[in-house]
Amino acid sequence: MTARPLWWDASTPTDRPSLTDDATVDVCIVGAGFTGLWSAYYLLRSDPSLSVLVVEAEHAGYGASGRNGGWVSALYPTPPEVLAKAHGDAAARAQYAALRDSVAEVGRVVDAEAINCGFRHGGTVVVARSRAQLTRAKEEVAHSEHWSLGTSLLKQDAAVERLCATGTLGATYNPHCARVQPRRLVDGVADAVERLGGRIVEHTRVTSIEPGMAHTTGGPIIRAGSIIRATEAWSSHLPGSTRAVAPVYSLIVATEPLAADWWKRIGLARAETFSEHRHVIVYGQRTSDDRLVFGGRGAPYHFRSGIRPEFDEDPRVFETLKSSLRQMFPVLDDVRFTHSWGGALGIPRDWQPSVGYDTATGLGWSGGYVGDGVALSNLGGRTVAELVTGQRTELSKLPWVQHNSRRWEPEPLRWLGINAGLQVASWADREERVTRRPATLGRVLSFLTGH
Repeated sequence: MTARPLWWDASTPTDRPSLTDDATVDVCIVGAGFTGLWSAYYLLRSDPSLSVLVVEAEHAGYGASGRNGGWVSALYPTPPEVLAKAHGDAAARAQYAALRDSVAEVGRVVDAEAINCGFRHGGTVVVARSRAQLTRAKEEVAHSEHWSLGTSLLKQDAAVERLCATGTLGATYNPHCARVQPRRLVDGVADAVERLGGRIVEHTRVTSIEPGMAHTTGGPIIRAGSIIRATEAWSSHLPGSTRAVAPVYSLIVATEPLAADWWKRIGLARAETFSEHRHVIVYGQRTSDDRLVFGGRGAPYHFRSGIRPEFDEDPRVFETLKSSLRQMFPVLDDVRFTHSWGGALGIPRDWQPSVGYDTATGLGWSGGYVGDGVALSNLGGRTVAELVTGQRTELSKLPWVQHNSRRWEPEPLRWLGINAGLQVASWADREERVTRRPATLGRVLSFLTGH
């Protein structure tokens, strides 16, 4: 089994040079993942006269943007009632509506720029395989109806028709999600940025950012009127933002391509993404070449926000993912798994993503997506473009704009708290398997995550 993202196999990235000399530009964007590339794309679409430089430590799409599960979803980690408490009901609804629009906007750009990334707007189905999960599913639907989020309840037969997982009692369905091959989307947006006149340099690590200036390991200095931090989990390694987000790992496995007869017994005929109403987050999709990709949380948070290549692999978690998938779909018992990989995502202390810009210093950012960043980064990129150029629309008034999360606790409290939350989620699922009732540990989990 290959310890490398499946998505990278089908990618033909451009080998871009590093920065060798000092540079002066209008806008410097640190990070060539979705956030940085979408920001550059919309900045150049808004004002083609801008000089925009995107600086990447590795290669475009190296981080979460090229490793994720390929959900372009309207999921948002902050519940609408939390937003409403601080900003009012209308603002909370606007935030979620903007994210739903972002799913369609990604599809529009894919078509406009002829990006071959397997984009398919099939929605997402989340199965309930126990009475406790079904209770949560019904609660989610009631919550969705109140906030007009679009989630509906599927009864058992309809749920099994969508996704034939063992023990399915029902499911929720939300149409606001698309499947995508994320690395190809990264490459396509990067190419579009360059066609619009933007410059992308790779293998150039930014070590610090200050108003008007970004420093790199190789020595070159970048001077810019605006500097945008688009580093997500790696923000924790930049001076001044080391406790802004906590990098938490999510791991994924992928099967060999499956024959049509197998898919008849699994479902996902409309290329829906899928999950389960458990406490430990899992996610999956049917790829454009008919593989089953399945990922989830469960890998530990590493002390002092560690991010290292060796953390991309955790044999214990990989085996758990494969076992869980085979429990859901016994037809996979003899199927070969060809790829396994992982990567870090960024979690703010209050689980609230944010985008912002300080006109006085020219410093801006977007991030803290808690794993829901494929569509949210598009919204972030469009908002960054508005904030930098001053061409404001309703996007600039959304609740997440200029939001400042409080910093994470210092170590070892951060390590203890985050790993305790991951363990409680696992215990809560075990409790429900035994009691067949909603877990009392769920309240502990809500407290630890701030919800």
